[in-house]
Amino acid sequence: MVLRVDLARWGQTPEDLRHLALSAPHARTRERALALFDITQGRCATRLAERTGRHPQTVMGWVHAYNAQGPAALAFRRTGGRRPFFAHRAKPSSARWSARPSARRPPHP
Repeated sequence: MVLRVDLARWGQTPEDLRHLALSAPHARTRERALALFDITQGRCATRLAERTGRHPQTVMGWVHAYNAQGPAALAFRRTGGRRPFFAHRAKPSSARWSARPSARRPPHP
């Protein structure tokens, strides 16, 4: 079975995927768009997965999600886990230190 990216359903071209791969704000969105672009250029999804260190089912899942939901399916959405160490803080530093002592983080050694 050949895996195809259904661009016509969403009124897109391979160049639209390439543009998304170059301009999306998040690296994971760029990775997904570039993978789909490569598949539209005749590359094998399994070999693409091997080259990028992803499981083949992951790459195929991106194609199926795109075909079902369109370009919005490629956008990275944070679903849980720890926040990145250098994430933008919701509160300024001064607000953290005005919290009750039990809510404060211990000072960094």
